[in-house]
Amino acid sequence: MSITNSKFGYSPANGIKIYYEIYGSGKPLVLIHGGGSSGFCDFEETVKRLQEHYQLIVLDMQNHGRSEHRKVPETFEQDARDIVKVLDYLAIVKASFFGFSNGATTILKFASLFPGRVDKLIAASGNTKRAGLLDGFFDSMATSTIEVMPPYLKENFLKINPDPEDFKNMYEKDSQRMINFQDFEAGTLEDICCPVFLIGGDQDVVKGVHLAEMQKQLPNARLMILPANHGNYMMKDFDGEIDEGLIDFTIFQVKKFLEAK
Repeated sequence: MSITNSKFGYSPANGIKIYYEIYGSGKPLVLIHGGGSSGFCDFEETVKRLQEHYQLIVLDMQNHGRSEHRKVPETFEQDARDIVKVLDYLAIVKASFFGFSNGATTILKFASLFPGRVDKLIAASGNTKRAGLLDGFFDSMATSTIEVMPPYLKENFLKINPDPEDFKNMYEKDSQRMINFQDFEAGTLEDICCPVFLIGGDQDVVKGVHLAEMQKQLPNARLMILPANHGNYMMKDFDGEIDEGLIDFTIFQVKKFLEAK
């Protein structure tokens, strides 16, 4: 599968510029990457499989990829407010959203803040509570250093942006956001009325029981747990290997969800 030509550019967003790429045409589907990554890095396989069916809008969030940096702490609310500015700039009134990991948490926050801008959500490996992540996760984050960041994420960042200070800023802002993660306020998920497709792996960083709890809280949600880890159901695994069959299945289910009435 090859990728056709894209449009790309920068949108103003609350004092910085957010980088975007657009593939295909049709109903808009906004793709939001996980922490430490970039839009195309997380969604290359998705773009290959869905570019002929939707207008795919791939974003690099603040401090990531080709987007500009902030020195203030990252928040999921700020990411949501940046996304709405990009939609306004691109004259997109309403869209569906596909977020992975921190990107999934971001789009759930977006739907709670801007419900009128959302058609459907695919939230993959996202969490809304500290207890929803594997036991020991936050202890590990508190003692982690930039030297042990997954090599593929470091290589991806520096390939796009070779500035070591920007790389350090991204790592510090991402780490602190997770170390200081606060549970979503009570009632947040219950107020999200759009259709939501929750996805996770049985060996994910996010606990399956947390995803099941989220499904119960959301008024209109489906849940799919796959034999997978944190994201290899939709992208390369940590060793750079691609499970084509598993990814084909995931994206088929995503497309089926998006096309359901």
